[in-house]
Order: sequence, then C-alpha cells, then structure tokens
Amino acid sequence: MGAEPLMAGNSQRRGRSSGAGKKTASAGTGGKNRRSLVGRGATPPAEARHGHPAQRKAQAEVRRRTERDRSRQRAEETPELLLGRNPVVEALRAEIPATALYVVTDAGRSDERITEALTLAADRGLPLLEVGKAEFDRMSNHALHQGIGLQVPPYDYAHPDDLLDLARNSGRAPLIVAMDGVTDPRNLGAVVRSAAAFDAHGVVVPQRRAVGMTASAWRTSAGAAARLRVARAVNLARALASYQDAGLQTVGLAGDGDVDLHDYDGFADPVALVVGAEGTGLSRLVRERCDVVVRIPITRDTESLNVSVAAGIALYAAAAARR
Repeated sequence: MGAEPLMAGNSQRRGRSSGAGKKTASAGTGGKNRRSLVGRGATPPAEARHGHPAQRKAQAEVRRRTERDRSRQRAEETPELLLGRNPVVEALRAEIPATALYVVTDAGRSDERITEALTLAADRGLPLLEVGKAEFDRMSNHALHQGIGLQVPPYDYAHPDDLLDLARNSGRAPLIVAMDGVTDPRNLGAVVRSAAAFDAHGVVVPQRRAVGMTASAWRTSAGAAARLRVARAVNLARALASYQDAGLQTVGLAGDGDVDLHDYDGFADPVALVVGAEGTGLSRLVRERCDVVVRIPITRDTESLNVSVAAGIALYAAAAARR
C-alpha cells in the first residue's frame, strides 16, 4: 500500500500537538510582579549619579576649593612679607605688628623712605636683616620689593563671642560689623578703620571664602587694627544667630533692602551690621539671618557703592543715632 496522502490541517509532523500554543493557568505571584513595577522615585541629578562625568566634575571642583582653602590657611599661619618702600614706611608709622625688617644690600640707603623705615624699626627694637638681592627675590617670589620688606606675623583672631564681652565691659550698646565673603584686603582694612572711628566693638569675618587680616589689610586700616579686635567665625550665619540670642538686631546692608537707611530707627539699640561681598552682596543664608535689610539711597546713575564706603556710611548713621 502507498503512503496515506496528507490532508490540509492534518499534519503528522513530529512534536506537533493539537494543544500547542495554548496558555495554561499558572500559580499566582502573590503581587511580586506588581511590586516590581512600582516606580523608584525621581531620577537623581547628574551630579549625584555614580561615575557620571558631571559628578566627577563636581567632585573635582570641591577638591579644588578645599585645596584653595587649605593653601590660604597655610599662608595665613605663616609670617607675611609686606613689600615696597611706601607700604613699609606706612606700616611702621601705623605701628602694625612686625617681627623683622629686611633690607637688600646697597638698596639705596640715600632714599629717605628707607632711611625712615630703618629709624622707625630701630626705635621699636625690630631686628634689621640685610640680605642679598637674589635671596630677597626668592623670598618675595620675585614680586616688586624695591629692596625692602617688613615681616608681619599671623594675625591673632578673636572669637565672635569675645566681641560681646568687649561690648558688655564698654558700657555702650553693642555695635559689631560682620563681613560676608569680602575678598579684597583693602576693603577689610578700610572697614576696620571706619569701625574703629565710629566706636564699633569689633569686626567679624568668615573663616572660609573671605580675606583675613593680611599685611595689606593692616596697612589700609592705618593702625586701627591694633585698637579694634577682628574675630573669625567658622560659620557666619551661626555667629549671627548667636548674636540674635544675645539680644542684638542683625541689620543687613544691600542695594535692594526693604528700608531706607535714614528711615531705620534701631541703631541706638544693640546691633550687628552685616555687609556683603564685592559684587555679589549678601549670601542667601546670611541674608536670611538678618532681622532687617536696609539700603542706602543713591542716584540711579550709580549702580552701587564700594562695600567699605557703604559700611562707613552706615556706621556714621549708627554713631549719630547713639549720640
């Protein structure tokens, strides 16, 4: 007999079954699959994703800032050289702290400024050290020194609370100036000079991202830094909070302040006057710690005032109110 012919729909291929392709019931998952579909929250920003280029860039920037802060701190913990004939003479006249006077051999002893510097240093009993030009070039990192340099020791900062103690012992309502992120030493020196002139009890600067009492700041203060204490705060916002707890009103100074300076009537009371950085002004956290933010009215043609000028105007207003 011959093979039976295959009819359509009646395939006899091996492995073929009439039930192939049909799904059968299976045991339940108990909600496991449903839970796996639950969202895992918002996608984190690129800076927070491990291994992402944006995260590596952000971490590198943090390392750079940390190294800058450490470098500045190391520099501030070592003596500093104030260079130049006029700066050295002005510093010696102002009697800023110093540990030695360096003079390059044959540096023009006939120059009256060098002669005066030698006399002032000798009167104070400062060591007079004569060095060769090549050696002094190295010591000054090849900056312009005009053959003379004054060695200034690291500044001995007060604690922010020390300024409150000074105020209590003075018999006057506390008046403290806080400087938020000011980076120009000349501005710091000028504010210290104004604070001393208008009977403030001290100046507070942040430990990070702000200038300290360098030789340039000393010189700009014209000796006022020898009479007025400068304190350093690890966290300026927390220092202001401590002043508020002690009964001081924190008064911020900004071009977009809520109250005109001549309308503010609280300067006769205990006050911490807060001034901001050059250009950026008060930082967000520090501004939030201000009880009131005042502005100095100026003409529209003038964009802003230098921070030391603005601080001087506000300190004069405070002194006038207290008189």
